[in-house]
Amino acid sequence: MKIRTLKKDDFDDWHVLWRGYNDFYRADVPHHVSRLNFNNMVEQKEGFFGLVAVDEEDKPIGFAHVIFHPSTWTDGVYCYLEDLFVANEARGTGTAKALIEGVYKIADARGDVARVYWTTQEFNAPARSLYDQVAKRTSFIRYQRA
Repeated sequence: MKIRTLKKDDFDDWHVLWRGYNDFYRADVPHHVSRLNFNNMVEQKEGFFGLVAVDEEDKPIGFAHVIFHPSTWTDGVYCYLEDLFVANEARGTGTAKALIEGVYKIADARGDVARVYWTTQEFNAPARSLYDQVAKRTSFIRYQRA
């Protein structure tokens, strides 16, 4: 398994993973939005950036989507890890941890990232177990418009 930047040719394999991720969260992102965001990640536009974990045949088996954005708390930027997903058959192999470490590496290489952060759902115990190993849990609670 290797971590690399998302490429244009990854769309079909990435989209299978993306649908699996959306199914997990019972979400329905329209195809045109998925395509737009995929292209933004590949082209690194609007602060979007995408990493994939690939198998020995260079087929994506997981992804990490990040958004770099300004903050009122720093003269640098923040890195929001918005989506992290690993195919069922690749779970328990260290793929998710490698993707997070890949995000850290990209953030560190930029030199202007003051914070890498993400959220998860309270019920997602397997993810939270990993996150407790690679990051510190904060006391913030997220709210969004009803």
